[in-house]
Amino acid sequence: MSALEKVKELRDVTGAGMQDCKNALKENNDNIEKSIEYLRKKGVLKAAKKSSRDAAEGLIILGEDKNTINLTEINSETDFVAKNEEFINFCRKISEISIKAGNLDDLNNIKIDGVAIKDLVVSLVSKIGENIKLRRFKKILKENYKSAFYVHNKVSNNMGKIISVVKYNSKNEESAKFASNICMHIAAMSPMALNEDNLDSDFINKEKKIIEEQIDKNGKKAEILEKIVKGKLNKVISENTLLSQKWVIDQELTVNQAVENFNKEYSDNFKILDFFKFKVGEGIEVKKMDFSEEVKSLTK
Repeated sequence: MSALEKVKELRDVTGAGMQDCKNALKENNDNIEKSIEYLRKKGVLKAAKKSSRDAAEGLIILGEDKNTINLTEINSETDFVAKNEEFINFCRKISEISIKAGNLDDLNNIKIDGVAIKDLVVSLVSKIGENIKLRRFKKILKENYKSAFYVHNKVSNNMGKIISVVKYNSKNEESAKFASNICMHIAAMSPMALNEDNLDSDFINKEKKIIEEQIDKNGKKAEILEKIVKGKLNKVISENTLLSQKWVIDQELTVNQAVENFNKEYSDNFKILDFFKFKVGEGIEVKKMDFSEEVKSLTK
């Protein structure tokens, strides 16, 4: 492996800058593992310099008590750091304390052992050597409803890459497993809304416009074109609304039909009231510099 290839490999693993990787390899006789440890210990850049760097990896954290379920997204620059024990321990503390917060600002200002979480983040950035952010927070009130959650790619029972939560009504204890399966469906299928009434009208209008532009209008009457557009739009709506999606456990059914079957079998009144899903890095656009450009920057 060439020196340049080793620099690239170290950068891919750690997310550290090109020059930092080059220096780390030089100090450790081109040993990748020792260079990784070197970068971790050295904390090559100050936290302030890292705060502008893209952070699209990390973990979703769940905190829960008898009244609420809280979801928090904590981002790092690389998946390597998301598996770091110090990062995981920090996330574990956030899970425990997050139930005291009402929003993201509250969470950032809560103190652990006398130090505000926002300051603990700065210390962790300096120590680990990557940008770390508390990106978003959602407080879900249980109120008088039942709730269930599912953790995908879990690090622990309340930390993973995706966490989905469902609020529901039921009078049957058997519903807990069914609700958990619905959470699993949500994690897999990413519905945008519970039903058509809850779907964003801007999304519907945008999709309708796309369909109208794509269909072949030659020789078709207006009423035929209207039916084609309506049919295609209904398909888009069903694919993006939870109750109309194909049930992941049985593709012959929709989620709504699965609920109806459950209610018949268990004489229940099971009803999905709302759902929530956090996925790591969702909606973040990561800017990537071309590798050749980064190499050129080393010579300047």
